[in-house]
Amino acid sequence: MLCAIYKSSKKDETYLFVPKRDDFSDVPQALMQHFGTPSLVMVMAIKPDSKLAISDAAKVCQAMQEQGFYLQLPPPKENLLETHRRQLHQTKEQDDV
Repeated sequence: MLCAIYKSSKKDETYLFVPKRDDFSDVPQALMQHFGTPSLVMVMAIKPDSKLAISDAAKVCQAMQEQGFYLQLPPPKENLLETHRRQLHQTKEQDDV
């Protein structure tokens, strides 16, 4: 399946996959408003078993067939404070043993 991949002008690390270049007719207007002006990143062929950086290619293909687009959101940001607290707690537990 051929698809065009666009980067959001408003949301970092957010990408929109559509089956046809510059065809956003299946993308809800509210989503396009939040996405901002799409900037073409690349056009590529994707198969369900393709290797993608973040998204599952089978899910991308399925979403494009069923709803006409796929929205890739950025991975959740690591909570550095929580990570630090966990490490401190683990260190304290090891010291108590």
